[in-house]
Amino acid sequence: MSSSNYSLKVNRELLDPNFESYRLSLDPIPSYNVELDAAVEEVKLKDSQYTLDHVRAFGMYNYLHLDPWYQDSVFFVDCKGRVLNLTVTLDTALGKPKEVFQVSPDSRCEEPLCPSLSLTSASWAALSDGTGRLYLLRTSQRGENSHVKWEPQFNQEMGEPFVIIHSLAHVQEGVHSLEVLLLRVQKDPQESKGSGFSVSLEWVTVASASAAQDQEKHYDVRTRRLLTGKSVPHYAALEPQGKGLMVASEKPFACTHVDGKALETPADEAMDVEATEPLYFWQQTAEDVTVSVRMPEGFSKDQVQFSLTGDSISVGVQGFAPILEGPLHAAIDTEASAWIIKDNKSLEVTLQKLEEGSTWAELVPGDRRGEYVVSEEQAALIHQRLTYLTGDDLNANDEGDKPPCNSQELEDCDGFPEDSSSLTHFDGGTLKPTQVVNLGSHQYLFTVDADPSEMPCLCLRHDVDALVWQPRPSQADAMWEHIATFNALGYVQASKRDKKFSTCAPNFSYAALGECLRRAFIYRQPAPVDTVLFNRKQGRQVGQVAKQQVASLDSADPVLGFRASNERLFVLTSKSLFVLKVNND
Repeated sequence: MSSSNYSLKVNRELLDPNFESYRLSLDPIPSYNVELDAAVEEVKLKDSQYTLDHVRAFGMYNYLHLDPWYQDSVFFVDCKGRVLNLTVTLDTALGKPKEVFQVSPDSRCEEPLCPSLSLTSASWAALSDGTGRLYLLRTSQRGENSHVKWEPQFNQEMGEPFVIIHSLAHVQEGVHSLEVLLLRVQKDPQESKGSGFSVSLEWVTVASASAAQDQEKHYDVRTRRLLTGKSVPHYAALEPQGKGLMVASEKPFACTHVDGKALETPADEAMDVEATEPLYFWQQTAEDVTVSVRMPEGFSKDQVQFSLTGDSISVGVQGFAPILEGPLHAAIDTEASAWIIKDNKSLEVTLQKLEEGSTWAELVPGDRRGEYVVSEEQAALIHQRLTYLTGDDLNANDEGDKPPCNSQELEDCDGFPEDSSSLTHFDGGTLKPTQVVNLGSHQYLFTVDADPSEMPCLCLRHDVDALVWQPRPSQADAMWEHIATFNALGYVQASKRDKKFSTCAPNFSYAALGECLRRAFIYRQPAPVDTVLFNRKQGRQVGQVAKQQVASLDSADPVLGFRASNERLFVLTSKSLFVLKVNND
């Protein structure tokens, strides 16, 4: 199964081109504090856990978990291994968190991680003790008055320590299955040129075994699938019914093992081509793309295997795996495209762009085996586009209908990683990519569970705005839907240098940013104003205002957890759980 290139389609009706800014509101946010009987112990990274991936995966872990099925109910694990729950019904009468389960981590583990929890369904949960043991727990119906102790149905050592990043449950033909996604950062002897570590996502399927009516169901591991990559994913979630997986990361992931057995990789290295050298070179003009593919010594025209469609390419030699294969960055005109053999050493392919003037970020998204060569025409075009940034006129604007660039609004914090991030959908059966989105400069901001029956949403920066995308895996032609926008939040969050957490309410009524210590920033959606306001600059009345509020917590302890419900913002420190009443009923 080959993957196809996909572009995120922005819903223009959800954008506000006239949005000006957030107005600071001095309205107080009611804040309530629950002191904890035992501290939430932050697991400090060891000296051997020194990479950026360790920090992203474990150092920035959110210790607080919001129940998507029951509003205003949160869970966390304290230093005694107790899973505690606080369900809010009345802010002024907050009770103590109640214990629902307790784990006893293996003290022999030399490099334990923080305990992690994932609420799998309305009546199941997945729990890790941080030492490599996985618990699957029947929680009964959680909710307002339910503090029934959770019952373990599965308890097994799964290897090296991990954190759980997603889980779900489903029933098919009478078999109850639980799908759990585990994240590890492991030492990799083959990664000698880099950090010495690799990142793995393990997709574990646990299912009930058949049992007599009068016996309890027994749960066993059915399948273990391992995907590896070179960067911690920003987003990773399983598709309902376990039909697939979505991953957003700076570097691509690929399935390497199933049930402990290594998968065969394409035999590219069997060809007489140095694996350390680029397999192809490509360059582009405004009208076309030229690709030069290195071929094995002694090949003939009759041995060339070439296939080209409007959106994909395959180039190879008979008897070998394809040298270049996959979806193209954009559509082409196949009738105007062609290939020739040059110097009996390479195959030169000319691809006519269907959309002239467009710039391709990649030839085949995710394929790192080629090298891009900037042509003279392309270099001149780039120079022309960047001239206004270095010219004498700071507000040079060759497009009068668009607002000029204000150099004072550009800050170092607006930079993006150099690596080209991608969002990939993997088929659950083949574990091959089916859809790939090149995120480019669309910086990942946060993940939110808007609807527990759907996959988690991801929020990406588009220009200055923050756009929320809902995965729709059943819709192959519209797999990611733009469902909400937070105006200018992409720009605003970039200026918060002490920001540790970002989130939003499931109904998208507000977004929240949490700093490492004390402060939380709340950004509300525009709302009608009671009094008439007039914008003198634009000569128009202002009917709506978007408010910004700042809450300062009465604590000097570092913030360890940060979650938002439709009405409340929950902030966890090592000694306290704060409840901020953001919205009224």
